[in-house]
Amino acid sequence: MKKQLIVLTVIIAILLPGLTACKKKAKTEDNLQKVRVVLDWTPNTNHTGIYVAQNLGYYKDKGLEVEILQPGENTVEKIIASDQAEFGVSYQESVTIARSENIPVKSIAAIIQHNTSGFASLKSANIASPKDFEGKRYGCSGWPSELEILKQVMESRGADFKKVQIVYGITDFFSTIGKDVDFAWIYYGWDGVQAKLRGIELNYIPIRDLDPVFDYYTPVLIANDQLLNSEPELVKAFLEATGRGYAYCVQNPESAAEILWKAVPELDKNQVKASLEYLKAEFISDAPQWGIQDISVWQNFADWMYKKHIIQRNLKAQELFTNEFLPNATHTKS
Repeated sequence: MKKQLIVLTVIIAILLPGLTACKKKAKTEDNLQKVRVVLDWTPNTNHTGIYVAQNLGYYKDKGLEVEILQPGENTVEKIIASDQAEFGVSYQESVTIARSENIPVKSIAAIIQHNTSGFASLKSANIASPKDFEGKRYGCSGWPSELEILKQVMESRGADFKKVQIVYGITDFFSTIGKDVDFAWIYYGWDGVQAKLRGIELNYIPIRDLDPVFDYYTPVLIANDQLLNSEPELVKAFLEATGRGYAYCVQNPESAAEILWKAVPELDKNQVKASLEYLKAEFISDAPQWGIQDISVWQNFADWMYKKHIIQRNLKAQELFTNEFLPNATHTKS
């Protein structure tokens, strides 16, 4: 037995340098760390900074080779938590719900600084305020906070939520507005600009103007706790390159639109251009830098979700997001 152990030790001693050399050689040949980013939905202008960073070599400059994926049937949060991708695009609401269910994901950057969604209707419907929602049909897409938000903005203005007819399962604004429904929730940077291109006049009520608590982050970038704890330099490198991508979108929206359209040619080129022309003022907005998140935005919305029983556990904002991996992290708001 002792002789066999000596022989095994000698064999390992001979092979180990070779194995180590092969490993180092593979790293030298590749020289890039493979990283997967899973989107929240099909590619759109919210994701442009990621495509720009990939196309212009910003990720390669940081030693990364980034693959952009679509989520499929599973949620982005579960994909990230189970290490099927390093980074993902999500929403403040989704991250909060996931964390309340002990799914270990955290937001690491706000892609857009303010909520650019709201209620939209045809101008001919004469819906100018939540009071006008009474007696109208609302197209509900079914995400968790949707109807509670609608109810609150109505009741805060003396309107009766019970007088709204809820039409469930609405996912396409243009095929249903004015036909099956009278008003619906849209992201202005996509559907709003598309309406303009089509010559459709809308009345649009931004949700952030109705109640400050609803000026939450949508979308955000997320990662799981294990990655954040074990590979902080990777996270920093990814965010620095991604931030450069979004800064490029702000300074060069037309060129950024061309990059996205070439990567995803099935998108409408004119819509992509118009969308980025709108979003260039929203990616950073009034923040000191791209990606920064405010602790009060996270805490206020989490408290509201708990109060409305959308989540069953009261959460602290620090469980939900971090700014520590952003460039110049000492100047962040957490």
